[in-house]
Amino acid sequence: MERVTPQYLKKKKEKGERAVLLTAYDYFIARLEDEAGIDVILVGDSYGTTVLGYSSTLPVTMADMLPIVGAVRRGAKRAMVIADMPYMSYQPSTEHAIRNAGRFMRLGVDGVKLEGGIVVKDTVKRLVDIGIPVMGHTGMTPQSYKKFGGYRVRGKKKDEFQELITDAMALEEAGVFSIIVECVPEDVTRRITEEIKVPVYGIGAGKHCDGQILVVTDLIGLSPGPMPKFVKEYAHLQNDITDAINRYMDEVRNGTYPNASHTYF
Repeated sequence: MERVTPQYLKKKKEKGERAVLLTAYDYFIARLEDEAGIDVILVGDSYGTTVLGYSSTLPVTMADMLPIVGAVRRGAKRAMVIADMPYMSYQPSTEHAIRNAGRFMRLGVDGVKLEGGIVVKDTVKRLVDIGIPVMGHTGMTPQSYKKFGGYRVRGKKKDEFQELITDAMALEEAGVFSIIVECVPEDVTRRITEEIKVPVYGIGAGKHCDGQILVVTDLIGLSPGPMPKFVKEYAHLQNDITDAINRYMDEVRNGTYPNASHTYF
């Protein structure tokens, strides 16, 4: 199969073909996703909430991200691998962003993702100018959730609607190869997808876009707590894992494990 590149994704948009994106945080899951044919694997800073147990993505650091980015890259051969720039790895200055994006690029990723619109336009442009592909991210941007008063749908109000359109256009002008739109009404996504030429991928943004992305632990039923409205669980691994642990405990306690078939003689 053809290796996924920004040019490949743009052609899919032009043909009306939807791309499929997922997060991954380790070699094994990345390998499974890649072999299944996922187009883009995002090594998300959602690692903080899905694996490290943080209540938000804000505590995640470059030191947290670098090992998992390397592991995912080693697991994916065809898929495009994008590294999420964690909080304060790019906001302080363009030089800061270049330095940290470069650390990810040295691990072999195909690009980086930044949250924000006009506010990160100059940083995005500089990264693109020096050869680093950038994925944009607008709508509900988790690194700014305190600014928005919590995790909520954005774009219902007229001023927010226009702000999101303006942000998307600014990101396109800066040179992003694609944009993730998160937690917005589907008419906002439709408008953005129609207005700009680069692919637009939704998460909680309806069907009027060029593809979808989900957090893999949500998709496979490993995330604790109530799920956002947009999440569809395609498996329920929490139940399977809990059942396996309970059966293992029972067998150890009643002496049926290990039996002869699991013993060396």
